[in-house]
Amino acid sequence: MKRIIVSILFLSMIVISQVAAKDYTQKHETRLFIDQMVKRHHFSRAYLNKLFRDVTYQKTALSYYVPSLRPKVKKKKRKPSRLGPWDYYEKMFLKEVKVRKGIEYMHRHRDTLLRAYRKYGVQPEYITAIIGIESHYGANTGKFPVFDTLTTLAFEKHRRKRYFKSELKEFLLMTRREKVNPRRVKGSWAGAIGLGQFMPSNYKTFVVDFNGDGKKRMNDPADAIGSVAYYFKRHGWRRGQPVAVRVSYPGTRFRGKKTGYRHKYSRATLKGIKPREDFDYSGKVHLIKLKRYGFDELWYGTHNFYVITRYNHSSYYAMAVYQLAERIRKGYKEKYGSYLR
Repeated sequence: MKRIIVSILFLSMIVISQVAAKDYTQKHETRLFIDQMVKRHHFSRAYLNKLFRDVTYQKTALSYYVPSLRPKVKKKKRKPSRLGPWDYYEKMFLKEVKVRKGIEYMHRHRDTLLRAYRKYGVQPEYITAIIGIESHYGANTGKFPVFDTLTTLAFEKHRRKRYFKSELKEFLLMTRREKVNPRRVKGSWAGAIGLGQFMPSNYKTFVVDFNGDGKKRMNDPADAIGSVAYYFKRHGWRRGQPVAVRVSYPGTRFRGKKTGYRHKYSRATLKGIKPREDFDYSGKVHLIKLKRYGFDELWYGTHNFYVITRYNHSSYYAMAVYQLAERIRKGYKEKYGSYLR
C-alpha cells in the first residue's frame, strides 16, 4: 500500500549503494525506543541491543524523503510529452501483459479466490488486480531488508520518522508473534511486505491465516488472497454492487464540481452528466476525473470505489484496480468461462 507511480519512478533511478553496518544503539532515540519495547512489550533488552547494533543503513530508502541523498543525474532535454497523468498511469498498470498474467493467476488460484469470495464477498478479479498492481502477482515483493529499512527510516531525520518508528514497533511485534526472524523478511523500500504489500501495522488487524497452517504470511498466495479480501470487507465492501461507470458531460475539460473520493453527490443534482451504459446503483456517487493529454475522462465512483481507495488513497490507483479487474474478468470469461461455475 503505497504511492505506486512515485515509488516506481523513484526506484527506476540509479540504485544507491548501501553503506557499512551501523550501530543504532549509539543513538539516544534508539535507546529510548528499546526501553519502551522492553517495558511495554516485554522484549529482551539483549535481543534488541543485538539487532540494533548491526543495521545496514538504507540510503536508498531514506533518499526518498531526503532529496539531497539522491544521486545527481544529468538532466536530459525532454521532448514535450503527449501523455496526461491518466495516459501515463494507464500505460504503466494496464498493459496487456498485466492482464494476461492476471488471467493466469486467477485461474491458478481459482479455488482459493472463490473461497475468499464466498466468505468475504469480494470478487476474485479485484483481489487479483490488487496483487497484480502491488507485486506483479508475487514476482516483485521487494528486496529491501525490512528491519534495516524501518530502522533507518525510524531514526534518521526526515518528516515521516514518527510514522516509521510506529511501523518498526509493529514489525517487531509481528515477527515475534509469528515466530519469524526479523532479519530474514524482505519488502519494499518503505517496509511493505508480501504479495499485497501490507505495512506491518496492518498485520495484526487484517492479515488472516487463510490456508489454515497456523501462520500468517503475506508471501503465501492463500494468506495474501484471504487478507486482501478481508481488508476490503472490513472497510465496507458491498457484495454485488458496481464500482464505477464512465459518464458523459458537456465539453472536454470538467471543472463544474469538485472531484475525487472525498466528495459525494446525489445523481439527481448532476445535471448534464449521464452514465454511458446501464448503471444499476441508487446511492450517492463520487465524480472521478482522469486527466488525459487532450481531455478529461469523467466517471461515477460508487461506495465500493471508495473502499478501494482505503488500500491506497489515490483515485487513479482505485481506477487502475477497477479497470484491471474488469479486463481480467472479461479475459477470464473468454478463455475459461465464468469462475462461478
